[in-house]
Amino acid sequence: MKLLITGASVLYGTKLAELSLEANFEVYSTDVQELRVKGNFVKLDITNKELVNDTFNKIKPDVVVHAATLTDVDKCETNKDLAWKINVEGTKNIVEASKRVGSFVVYISTDYVFSGEKGNYRESDEPNPINYYGLTKLRAEEIVKTQEEYFIGRPSVIYGSTPAAGKVNFALWLIETLSKGGRVKIVTDQWNTPTLNTNLAEMTIEIVQRKLTGTYHTCGASRVSRFEFALMIAETFDLEKELIETALSSQFTWPAKRPADSSLDTSKAQEAFKVKPLKMREALDRLKIEISQKH
Repeated sequence: MKLLITGASVLYGTKLAELSLEANFEVYSTDVQELRVKGNFVKLDITNKELVNDTFNKIKPDVVVHAATLTDVDKCETNKDLAWKINVEGTKNIVEASKRVGSFVVYISTDYVFSGEKGNYRESDEPNPINYYGLTKLRAEEIVKTQEEYFIGRPSVIYGSTPAAGKVNFALWLIETLSKGGRVKIVTDQWNTPTLNTNLAEMTIEIVQRKLTGTYHTCGASRVSRFEFALMIAETFDLEKELIETALSSQFTWPAKRPADSSLDTSKAQEAFKVKPLKMREALDRLKIEISQKH
């Protein structure tokens, strides 16, 4: 099976490529720059329609996992043209090229398509984003749905054992900071369902192998506040919880609004998948093992 991954140098993309190779897929890892990607690297700017078409015509992938996106929520708010170009127009280019060569599309979306007013969102709940990032991801979902068959997965706060594309995720940042005795302020009034990149990648491989269709919440199975998430990380890695101070969102000035509670209900995925969304304790135990294996 030929699998093409867009955004293959990001935290999720690198793990998906790694596990896909282990599953004996023929993997094409694409990104705008080569940053320790796994599989066959193909330089690809998804905003370049002609380049996207040429790439798809040459490779003719059976499946495309479209993970390339501008995820910087504040940058999306301050540079809306760039956010639209990458997240919406880029997705349109991928979907149109997929239609032409007959590729099945798996699109990686976000919990930020929801307003955060109620939390524990189900797939049947109406999206209503409160920032531009969420809006562009919702528009991209709508483009993906023009396919006869598609899969849309919504993760939330992806974290993992290695920095990717030069960025350190929340869990690694916290572990590094606390290990050095640094104090941190973490908000108590933002709720999510954090997603271990390995768990998301394993679910994706099942989706690809079984060619599952529809929209699913492919995140972790535990709803926690950012503060609770931080405490659980500290406990798992035997770090000083006293270094973690509470804060409120109102104490920070961000260009983009954050949903107060964008946590997702994973009941549909729990029922349909053999690879289940992980509870937080189990996910953090796996993270600890992965980090220990790297040292």
